[in-house]
Amino acid sequence: MKKLMILGGSSYIVPVISKAHELGCYVITCDYLPDNIAHKFSDHYENISIIDKEAVLEAAKRLRIDGIISFACDPGVVTAAYAAEEMGLPFQGSYESVRILQDKGLFRKFLADNGFNTPKAKRYTDINAPFSDAEYFTWPVIVKPTDSAGSKGVTRADTPAELPGAIDTALKASHNGAFIIEDFLTFKGFHSSADPFTVNGELAFVTYSDHFFDTEAMNKYIPTILVFPSTMEETSQKYLTRETQRLMHLLNMKTGLYNIESCVTSNGLPCIMEISPRGGGVQDCRASGAGVRCPAHRERNTKCARLAIARDVPRRNSWALVRDGPSRKDETRRSLAVNRD
Repeated sequence: MKKLMILGGSSYIVPVISKAHELGCYVITCDYLPDNIAHKFSDHYENISIIDKEAVLEAAKRLRIDGIISFACDPGVVTAAYAAEEMGLPFQGSYESVRILQDKGLFRKFLADNGFNTPKAKRYTDINAPFSDAEYFTWPVIVKPTDSAGSKGVTRADTPAELPGAIDTALKASHNGAFIIEDFLTFKGFHSSADPFTVNGELAFVTYSDHFFDTEAMNKYIPTILVFPSTMEETSQKYLTRETQRLMHLLNMKTGLYNIESCVTSNGLPCIMEISPRGGGVQDCRASGAGVRCPAHRERNTKCARLAIARDVPRRNSWALVRDGPSRKDETRRSLAVNRD
């Protein structure tokens, strides 16, 4: 029986555990919160911090795992890549490539150095250094931890006078003590996300969504609803897909699943904002008013488990969104925007 280690313990992991069991896997979950719900469904629980890569590696070796993933859990992605590389296990990218993708500062630098559209940004560990760079940025700016997830610690600063509070908020949510400052972008249309696969480094499936945000929420930077299909212009979608493929080649990515965020800026530039080599947290996708069925996420969970233990992944496009009738996208968006169930 193959052993699959999953880092994290949230409810998003439960369907992956179920699919791994269907594949005949023994499932081990890890984090430092023993009451998290996913541990009730796994076969074994290890009480260790998922950002402690050496502790995770020790447990992985001791338990003789066959695969490791961090599903819908950003803090564990770099650790999973590290353990996989040290043990010669399958993973979609090298430890160094995954480290670049998961650190917002390193990622922005990689994009800029390789000619991608990206906002002006700088990574810092010194809280005083940004004040000498005030003229570099186009205000307002966004201040973020480089390694947090779920938009934790993200603050907009309209003037340099607001930086100290924003930096303090970012560092409180940071694991590595680094933060990034970047130009605040305004969007043409909607912010967008995609959850594509690569197979041997080639994009096998990409689609785009529209994000809706709740401006009255505690964290207004987390999308409340994702709507498919996206209203983004086809030319922008094709551009982003080409650039995503170029990035996969540059980082020598292999086979795996990604959670990608992108946008088109108000001056018309399509930008890749984030690429995380992990599954996204959407459990259910509903847009029935537009005649769209979304059966994808159950199949995604099976593929994630298969990839982690190096089983073949079927190449059929089971993630395709199927339109059943005439589109009523605008009506659906208006409905979803007011009915956040």
